[in-house]
Amino acid sequence: MSNKAHYTNAFIPKMYCNIFGHNYQITKRVTRHVKEYTCSHCKKQLTTSSNGELVELTPKFKEINSILARIHQTRMNRSKKKTIASSIY
Repeated sequence: MSNKAHYTNAFIPKMYCNIFGHNYQITKRVTRHVKEYTCSHCKKQLTTSSNGELVELTPKFKEINSILARIHQTRMNRSKKKTIASSIY
């Protein structure tokens, strides 16, 4: 791909988003409250911050979300085991 074609391919989605706004779609559910989003046009990525605002998905936030997802999954698994155990008795 030539540099001119690459520039045009990258420029058009960004121009579209500048005019019409981003079209964010949920790409990952970290917890019930924390999600990761990606714009379907320019591929810009956002996540939910600790105060509920959308912020750019940096490598640091990716690491935080990964750890948060692991903790959340562990708690959900533990909760399911307790529910099953209490329903048996």
